[in-house]
Amino acid sequence: MWFENLKQWLAQYPVIYDNIKFAGIILLSIAVYYITKKILVKGFEKLIKRTKTNLDDLLLNTSVLKWLSFIPPLIVLQQFALMLPAAEEFINRIVESFIVFFLILSISAILKGFTQLLENSVHFKDKPVKGYIQVVIIILYIFGGVIILGLLTGQQPWALLGGLGALTAVILLIFRDTILSFVASIQITSYDLVKIGDWIEVPKYGADGDVIDISLNIIKVQNWDKTITTIPTYKLVEDSFKNWRGMTLSGGRRIKRSIFIDQSSIKFCTPEMLERFSKFYPIKDYLKEKQKEIEEYNKRLGIDNSVLVNGRRLTNIGTFRAYLKSYLMLREDINKNMTFLIRQLQPGDNGLPIEIYVFTNNTAWAAYEDIQSDIFDHVFAVVQQFDLRIFQNPAGSDFKNLISGNKIIE
Repeated sequence: MWFENLKQWLAQYPVIYDNIKFAGIILLSIAVYYITKKILVKGFEKLIKRTKTNLDDLLLNTSVLKWLSFIPPLIVLQQFALMLPAAEEFINRIVESFIVFFLILSISAILKGFTQLLENSVHFKDKPVKGYIQVVIIILYIFGGVIILGLLTGQQPWALLGGLGALTAVILLIFRDTILSFVASIQITSYDLVKIGDWIEVPKYGADGDVIDISLNIIKVQNWDKTITTIPTYKLVEDSFKNWRGMTLSGGRRIKRSIFIDQSSIKFCTPEMLERFSKFYPIKDYLKEKQKEIEEYNKRLGIDNSVLVNGRRLTNIGTFRAYLKSYLMLREDINKNMTFLIRQLQPGDNGLPIEIYVFTNNTAWAAYEDIQSDIFDHVFAVVQQFDLRIFQNPAGSDFKNLISGNKIIE
């Protein structure tokens, strides 16, 4: 009875009555939100954690459930809007717009979880799936924005989409980088240019390290000094870059270094030198065969061996090259199936370059550097055994010793 009396009294004051009804609807919506958030969502999260598969953990993640929890109170608000006839249409438009908005955010969160799921799979681990999913999300936001605008203005979404045709030029200008990056992503995938985990060098951007992320707009490269360089995706296709993946897949990493021989130390081998060299295990058989070949050649042509320039003779530099070749052939960490060269380069002011051009069996950076250092440690130490000298510009200590020597002579 008292409720009917109160209702009749409030009917005399329609503004107060409407405000009370509106406040009641808001309170009911808030109550539904807390029930959804604290009971339903929490219970659903616990249920998801108990399942053995990670699929539901990624697709129905915390963000998805958070955005979905806003929809039930909005539905309640919409259902009770008829109690406020004057504001019913306005409330319905606002509520429907928010429902679409939260649905878009929920679908976007599901797509992001789907992206993570694909990136964790074996087949898509090194594919730039994030870029494609981001394109789908952008399209989702555009269509969602048009639908929300149509709901707020009371117009059909398709009519708004038709009107957007006149703004195509503006849209292309705004999304220029995104469109270029999308095309670049297709090219990167089609031609298999870059994958996550590849070591690339992009000198223009100072990038030299591993690719850690490929998205629609940027590619992240973690440099060897642990800094991170971001490169626009389309710029990677526009400019040249070096991808070291081929080296890794080949199983061999190149050593290309030279030592510079003092040309004044190059000479013909004497019998004493040859006797000493014949005790070096890597070239023991080589010297026997080479000496026999030269003797037969000189004998066949009747060469006078008393003159050094006549006929063929072994030199200490040639014997040294043969030693390097045999020494590297004996090493198990050198790949014999790839390019294998020990060659002379053009002599210059710094002496005669003897270049070692071979490939290691190990492509790991640290192991490669150890192998290369071990080889040249040996080369620098053994070169004197062939009566050769490494070329080196005189240092201060050399001049000091020279001056000290002059004083002694005086």
